[in-house]
Formats: sequence, structure tokens, C-alpha cells
Amino acid sequence: MTTSSLPILRSALSRRSLLCGLASGAAAMTLAACSGSRGSDSSTVEYWLWDSAQLPAYQACADAFKAKTGITVNITQIGWDDYWTKLTAGFIADTAPDVFTDHIAKFAQFVDLDVLLPLDEQAAWSDVDTEAFQDGLIDLWKGDDGHQYGCPKDWDTEAVFYNRTMLADAGLSEKDLEGWSWNLTDGGSFERILARLTIDKNGVRGDEPGFDPRNVAVYATGIADEGSSDGQTQWSPFTGSVGEWRYTDKETWGTHYRYDEKQFQDTLDWYFGLIDKGYMAPAGTFAKGNGTDVQLASGSIALCIAGAWMFNTYAKMEIDVGIAAHPVGPNGKSVSLMNGLGDSIVKKSKNIEGASKWVAFLGTREAQDIVASYGIVFPAITSSTEKAVEVFEKTGLSTKPFTSYLEEDGGGTFYFPLTYFGADVNAIIKPGVADVYVNRVPASTLTEYNEQVNLLFETSKKEKG
Repeated sequence: MTTSSLPILRSALSRRSLLCGLASGAAAMTLAACSGSRGSDSSTVEYWLWDSAQLPAYQACADAFKAKTGITVNITQIGWDDYWTKLTAGFIADTAPDVFTDHIAKFAQFVDLDVLLPLDEQAAWSDVDTEAFQDGLIDLWKGDDGHQYGCPKDWDTEAVFYNRTMLADAGLSEKDLEGWSWNLTDGGSFERILARLTIDKNGVRGDEPGFDPRNVAVYATGIADEGSSDGQTQWSPFTGSVGEWRYTDKETWGTHYRYDEKQFQDTLDWYFGLIDKGYMAPAGTFAKGNGTDVQLASGSIALCIAGAWMFNTYAKMEIDVGIAAHPVGPNGKSVSLMNGLGDSIVKKSKNIEGASKWVAFLGTREAQDIVASYGIVFPAITSSTEKAVEVFEKTGLSTKPFTSYLEEDGGGTFYFPLTYFGADVNAIIKPGVADVYVNRVPASTLTEYNEQVNLLFETSKKEKG
């Protein structure tokens, strides 16, 4: 898609029409399929999550909760692709669960639709020690009205997974990755390492005379797609460390997006320019659905960016895997986008008391220590994270690259863009970024897309005024 086909959005959607729009089509087909519909039984809480890997940990939490309260938690696991459609359909048909696992990328939309229950107005919330969570996580689940709509359950950052054997074959050491850096002028030591790790079909490396960037056998790095509007496991570590750029004008609940700024656009031009140099696999190199884990395991690439939620997937690979923090950027920091899931209560729940007790329990050290013992995620409570680290590192891999961003002398973290119109923003920006990635158009073309994004907020203000 090019900017010439960019749609012009003239008005903001109302809350009710947005909810109806979200549920149209696909939701109509899933209403009958929604499992775990709410009943009036106060001894049962319906709870939805999407990650099958976390189901055993939360079943253990549910068992402990029942032993304490006598309340049964019925857990329904629905795959990511269907989860949000069925949840939205449930809001309309009154078949949504009492409690569900929430995602920051969806959170603002649900606040706007007024379908979430304020946790801080429930008696059970007084049992939650909000000071025990990792810094910033509790505030991430506050609405722009100041109410608490989600209880932090975990957090994640991203890092670089690499093939140790390929690194050694290239004459590089793991220390080379500990102090690497990047810049917009020549790519820094990061780009030099990428060049060294890239090998063309004649066996010539990217930093050697005669290298052919159009006929590459092993790429230094690869990505699964363009990264949508956040670039979490693609370009976010670089746009986040180029200077002071962030997605919006405020850390949370911003009203002005910044995809039109030169720092951001220059970074995308440099990042996707790695494709032209032969260091990054072009779009279409790998079969659709083959993520960076498949690319790395197959020996097609030497390194990639992935989130902490993929830790065990990479740890179980047959290749010798290492992990490094992101390269230091022009702003002098190694940074990562930090995400944290939360648990939210549906406002129309018929068992608000039970649901509130369940969410409050999930916010305790007892529950988060249970989750930590499974070594699947980093729990939101700091002391529980320390327990999870012990389990993770039994694999032989260090978690330090993921936790280093949170340390006082570490680089830093930043959040997903938490704003209204999140789905609309992504729908507008994603094709523009894809055009830069696939067709290699200049990133300056994103300025027009950004204008359409900000028009949503400007129109909304006028309508409210």
C-alpha cells in the first residue's frame, strides 16, 4: 500500500458505534461459540486467558484460591486469534467472562467502551499491596480517569537471541555483543557485527570484498513482519534509543502521535536499509508464519529480537543459543519496550464479589509465587520475579539481558502507546510501515499516515467540545 491509497478519516467513532463495529461480522459468527458464559452462581468465577502455556500455572492458582475461599474458578483458554473477537462478542451478548486477561494494546479501547469495573472501588482491592509491583506496572493499568482497571500479572521486555556457533565461526566473541552500539551514520559496531555474520551464496561475508547482497545464504538477522505500529520485536529498540522519541506526546493516554518526526523516520530508513545491504532478510524470504524462532533454529539467520515470553522456546532449540541486551543507541542507552498483562473484571459480571476476590488474589505474592514456579513469565511482583529467574536459569540461559533494562544502571524501558483509538491507529499506520519494509519507500511517507492518526484525536476533541 502506498500513501496515494491512504483513506481519509473524517470523524471519530462514538463509544457505542465502536463496540458494534468491533463485533460486526466475525463476532456474529462467534456468539454461539463463546464458552464460559456467566451465570448467577456466586461460588464460581469465569476466567479467560489466551496463553495455553500459562494455563497450568493459573489452574494451580485457582486450586489455591478455592482452598482459601471455597470459590471455584472456571478457566477457559482461547487462542489469541479468536480471543478478542469472542470477548467483544461477549460484551454485547452478555456472555463475557467475569474476569479476563487484558493486554495494554486493547486496554484503552475497553476503558473507552466502559466495559471494565474499577478495581479500586471494590472492597477486595484493599488487600493488594500496590507497592510490591515492579515500578510503573500499577500505573499502566489506570484509566485516564485515575481509576484502576487492571491488576498487573506479569511483565516482559525484549532482547537479542543469537547462534553462538555462528558467532564463533565469524571470529566474534560474546563480549563483542555486550558492548555493542548503533548509530545513524554508519550503524556502529552493531552493523559491523551484522555484516560479519552475513554470508552470501559464494561463502563471502558481508564485510569482505566481493560480497553479493542480492544472493545471501545466511542473513545476520530477520523479522517476521513490519512490526505494525509498535515494532515491538522489530524496530522499537532502535526508535527507543535514537534520542527522546516515543510513540505519543505522553507516556500514557497521549493524544498526539509522533510517527512524523525526523528521528523516527531516519531510524526506520536505517533499520530497513539493512535489507538493501543484505544483512536483513527481505520480506517474503521465509514462508508466512515462520517466525524468527524458526528462522534462527533453521540456521537461516544468526540473531534476532524476541520477547521474554519466548525464552523457553529458544532455550529448547538444538542449536547453541545465547542472549544479549539490545545495542546502545545514540542516546547512550540500551532500551526495551516493556509490556505487562493485567487482569480486568467485566463491569456487567453477575459475580462481582467473587471476581474481585479472584483478581485481588492474583495480585498477591502467594499467587505470583505460584506462577513464578512454572518459569513461564516474569510475575509483576518484584520478589516473585526473583523466584521466576531461578527457574528460568535452570535452562542454562541467563535472564540478565531481559532484567538489565530495569536496573538503576541499566538502559531503560518504555511502554506500548496507551491511547484511545488504538485499533484505528494500528489500521492506519501498519500499511505505511509495511510499505517501507516491503517496497522500501522512504519513511518520510509516514508523515501523511500520521496526520490521519492525529485527525482522529482532533475530531474527537471537537465533537466533545
